[in-house]
Amino acid sequence: MSESLFERIGGQAAIEAAVDIFYGKVMADDTISKFFAGVDMNKQRGKQKIFLAFAFGGPVKYDGKDMRQAHKHLVEQGLNDSHFDAVAGHLQATLEELNVPADLIGERSWPSRARPVTTS
Repeated sequence: MSESLFERIGGQAAIEAAVDIFYGKVMADDTISKFFAGVDMNKQRGKQKIFLAFAFGGPVKYDGKDMRQAHKHLVEQGLNDSHFDAVAGHLQATLEELNVPADLIGERSWPSRARPVTTS
């Protein structure tokens, strides 16, 4: 059996580093940080670490909401495709900063704007 993407990018240590760097970028971005007003960021980071570990094929169970349901209240506050693009860009920049090879970044099928969180 081949290694999962989770293992090939460095396992939980890589996820921990990625989430911390990612949220640093997100919170420094005035176009999207407003959506995190009042959010317990330690709890948010914890949820994101579980989600990414799961998404990368790690040994965790994710039983949280799907993207559309999790972001529904933000859509009502104006979340749109430009915000999605900003978040996706910060995630890609984070993975690149951590020297994750481009082929591994491209291996994961990320949510796309073809099916954005802003549609029903």
